[in-house]
Amino acid sequence: MQVYRSLAGLPRDFGPSALSIGNFDGVHFGHRRILRRVKEIAAERGWKASVLTFDPHPTRVVAPGRTPPLLTSPERRAALMREEGIEHVLILPFTRELAMLTPLEFVEQLLVNALGARAVLVGDNFHFGHRQAGNVAVLAELGRKFGFETEVVPAVAWRGRVVSSSGIRELIRAGKVSLAARFLQHAYGLEGEVMSGRGVGSRQTVPTLNLATRAEVIPANGVYITRTRDRADGREWDSVTNIGYRPTFGASDQLTIETFLLDALALETPERIRVEFLWRVREERKFENPEALREQILKDVRTAQAYFRRAKAWTGPACTSC
Repeated sequence: MQVYRSLAGLPRDFGPSALSIGNFDGVHFGHRRILRRVKEIAAERGWKASVLTFDPHPTRVVAPGRTPPLLTSPERRAALMREEGIEHVLILPFTRELAMLTPLEFVEQLLVNALGARAVLVGDNFHFGHRQAGNVAVLAELGRKFGFETEVVPAVAWRGRVVSSSGIRELIRAGKVSLAARFLQHAYGLEGEVMSGRGVGSRQTVPTLNLATRAEVIPANGVYITRTRDRADGREWDSVTNIGYRPTFGASDQLTIETFLLDALALETPERIRVEFLWRVREERKFENPEALREQILKDVRTAQAYFRRAKAWTGPACTSC
């Protein structure tokens, strides 16, 4: 996959392309349907399967008070798009100048001249151009003018519920990570550096990896069955993760994300990890003493071990959204 960060970085002969446009936060089930269709058209016509997305989120520029917390970084979005066969992603810096483009200027300058679009696929709620004046009808009209096909892919529903980035954020913040994984078609994860903790866990309960993350959407406080990956070398471990304020050890206003690896940790502690959330076991609560907490942690570990045994029996060792 080729990832571009500016119009200046595009090759002059970029097109022809089958193209989708959007924020694609989370790259969820609905997004993936669009991406698969892009790949299908590109393969049939010999075009490039391409995506135009933006960084920062457009509302951060035009309406900062309405900016949603994001599920995925631009780099993570591109990696997930690659899974669906997308070959080229332009992560375009969203600026006030870009926000001022009329729908006609947006289509002519970006889609036609820069990206050589021959087919443009979008969701049915797609808007573009200054003050979001363009919609799917305007896009289709401009497509006829400039010679590209326009295809509108309807929203996807699961059990009567429309799949959306905003809905998935709500699920994750409510701790419903297994349902969020169904909508995403992958487990939601937090990524960041492993930082030094206070050492209380290793002395009084169990040793953990303490995650420092810049993620904007954090699952609800509680204990989760997770899978932890070393971002440097790809090692992975079954794990249990606690999100909360460690009430057993006194009042604190510092949220911690602590992961206990079920497998023996290798000689070197990973420096950067990704923790993927599979199932919520229980809420965080205060225990009478560290010994009672340690006993509960061991119960949580047994619950997690049983979960992974069932998951591997059903799907093999790669199950991440059971």
